[in-house]
Amino acid sequence: MITYQIRVTTGEYEGADTMDTIAITLVGEQGESPKSTLDQYGRDFTQGTVGKYEVHSEKNLGPLLLIRLHKERYSIFPESNWYCSCVEVTCPEGTVYRFPCYMWIQGYRTLELREGKGKMLLPQESNDHGARGSVETGSWTLGRPFVSVDPVSPPPNCPPSLPCPRESPCNNSAAAARHSSGFLQRADSSLGSISPATPCRQAELILKGLLTCKNSWNRLSDVQRAFWFNSTLVSSQYRALRPPSPPLPSQSWRENSGVLLPAPPLCSDQLAPTPHPGTDLPLHFQKGNLFLIDCEILEGVPATELNGHRQQISAPLCLLYLNPKGEMIPIAIQLTQSPGPESPIFVPSDSEWDWTLAKFWVRNGTFHIHEVLTHLLHTHLVVEVFTLATLRQLPMCHPVYKLLLPHTRYTLHINTLGRVRLFGPGGLIDQATATGYPGLSVLLAKGLSKLTYSSLCLPDDLQERGVATLPNYYYKDDGMKLWGAMESFIYGIISYYYPRDDDIKGDPELQAWIKEIFTEGLLGRKSSGFPSSLETVTQLIKLLTMMIYNCSVRHASVNNGQFDFGAWMPNYPSSMRKTPPTTKGTATLENILETLPDVSTTCSTLLILWLLSQEPGDRRPLGHYPDEHFTEDVPKTLIGAFQRRLAEISKEIEERNKSLPLPYTYLYPPEIENSTAI
Repeated sequence: MITYQIRVTTGEYEGADTMDTIAITLVGEQGESPKSTLDQYGRDFTQGTVGKYEVHSEKNLGPLLLIRLHKERYSIFPESNWYCSCVEVTCPEGTVYRFPCYMWIQGYRTLELREGKGKMLLPQESNDHGARGSVETGSWTLGRPFVSVDPVSPPPNCPPSLPCPRESPCNNSAAAARHSSGFLQRADSSLGSISPATPCRQAELILKGLLTCKNSWNRLSDVQRAFWFNSTLVSSQYRALRPPSPPLPSQSWRENSGVLLPAPPLCSDQLAPTPHPGTDLPLHFQKGNLFLIDCEILEGVPATELNGHRQQISAPLCLLYLNPKGEMIPIAIQLTQSPGPESPIFVPSDSEWDWTLAKFWVRNGTFHIHEVLTHLLHTHLVVEVFTLATLRQLPMCHPVYKLLLPHTRYTLHINTLGRVRLFGPGGLIDQATATGYPGLSVLLAKGLSKLTYSSLCLPDDLQERGVATLPNYYYKDDGMKLWGAMESFIYGIISYYYPRDDDIKGDPELQAWIKEIFTEGLLGRKSSGFPSSLETVTQLIKLLTMMIYNCSVRHASVNNGQFDFGAWMPNYPSSMRKTPPTTKGTATLENILETLPDVSTTCSTLLILWLLSQEPGDRRPLGHYPDEHFTEDVPKTLIGAFQRRLAEISKEIEERNKSLPLPYTYLYPPEIENSTAI
């Protein structure tokens, strides 16, 4: 009789334990063991424990290929979910096989797990034991159709949600619910009512009568006083640094996909003489010191009604000048895309309130682009496509699955929650922004039709937008360091498993994975520049670097500072109630207050920004991999090197920030979540 030693680790999540019966079957090259119940004295499979068992076989099974875990009813007890971290099997000769799991197993089922070494499916292996790596026995289909799994219909021309296997890591669980439990409570669509679950900040605004007040603000200073309890260090500093009519200092920028090299419309005779001595527009155009914020994509986006009033959306253009101090300042604003007598170009030499109102319109345009496109589409929804394709097309033993999985943690959960509470019909966005749900749907569809592969790849994006050498652009500086660290790490991992380009071409699972991303996520649009197949190692490395960067770094850059820079509402208005001015000399403070969001809309918006900027529970910083998906020495060594490089970047950012009046911390590695999880 041959004896195998078994170690089963149950996860540390609350509710990870189970009362169900767990049995195991070992499958080796020379046969299978009998199905053996894992049972010892006392209770088994409790939270955070390692159970030790023995499995007996009449013959040596040879090198192990996979194991089967059987989850079955125990006595009269009801079924309970189980979070299995991993299973280790020690053979009689001392060889140890590790089978990573790290997933919730629901219902009564049999789950097959491949041994932990990263493996790809070769053509001759397609019918071998466990070729898919981790499947529910008898139920795997390679091409499950897309179906909607959430109660909110997707916007037009946007891909619907994909189902994921019930045993997958993305599935609903107590841990995922706790991760966003604050958001579940705080993001209550009934913003104007108080219940025992109402957070103190929302309750205080309600008691002050602000969340139900539909009037205009009496003064700009009232906004700051209303939100004193929500201040952060950065928001307080930022408001102190910025007068009501502020410039746009480049050191304050986060990721901003709307900044481009200038187009001709604003470079007209109306800008001569320029308001800044020594600024020669043609000369600075040639030097590359002029930049353009172009909100053209907002043209035709319908506006909704808020508090009984039709809101307004414009598509402004703003010409920026990089002065000798390295400051990015606005020098001309046109509030529509069509120049003409009713679309004047506003400049700093105009009246104070004309110029101020024009800048508020630009900030309103960038609000919509930032929140709907840069944030929602380019991180949450694009990352959802990567996540679902990975879960559907790659087995657990695949090295790309192992590499990506930690960076997809909680993404599907938070996106489903967002569809219900945040940006679906009747959600918070519908109640607090000029686009509402209908306009958001149109803007998302337009954004998807223009989305390109290069815009998601940081080095290419910076070059295309002409900001690769922009001074004091800390998103660029820190982002490029992190991109380089990721690229080096991914190069090591992929080169280890795919030493030749032919290995990439010959991996059918990898090809099915990228095909699904291209056809279902990008709707097969060749003009996007996304690859529809993979041909080289270099191509795969760049693709994976982009994916992990957007899952973590890019999302941190666009999400974490929302409240810091939006707490001063005029800097980030979510709606405008009056049409853009068509003549100069008409703006007054009273007129501006009637144009900016009313009290209720302001409070609702700032509550949303505050909620989204909060640190999620159960966070995992960038490069933190507590689940051991890779079991070989080489990947483990590469993970260690990646973590050391992140520590070096952290020290460099700390030193840089010591000399800044307003530290840029959003890409400080310990503050970056490994995945899009909030």
